[in-house]
Amino acid sequence: EVQLVESGGGLVQSGGSLRLSCAASGLTFDDCAMSWVRQAPGKGLEWLSTIYPGIGNTYYADSIVGRFTVTTDNAENTVFLQMSSLESEDTAVYYCVTGVVDMFEYWGQGTLVTISS
Repeated sequence: EVQLVESGGGLVQSGGSLRLSCAASGLTFDDCAMSWVRQAPGKGLEWLSTIYPGIGNTYYADSIVGRFTVTTDNAENTVFLQMSSLESEDTAVYYCVTGVVDMFEYWGQGTLVTISS
């Protein structure tokens, strides 16, 4: 059974930083694409980033380039999303998912990030 467990969300002031973690199990981590998506209040899903742990390739949405960085710890089957220069528009539930855009398969439970001004 594939499980994705996110952690690291919370309340942070505008301009601050936060690191999200996603621990994956039940899959071959190096063979997967791991993505982060978010859903802001009253809005649809927004893809943020994809990383291929086996080769290290990373991809980012324009809205977060230069502010967010995705990395992995392959020994721990964990993917991270380091977020900096956070803005109120970054308030959302953040999800770790397997797969790529239009082909997401497994989802974590989500972690809430709230940015206060």
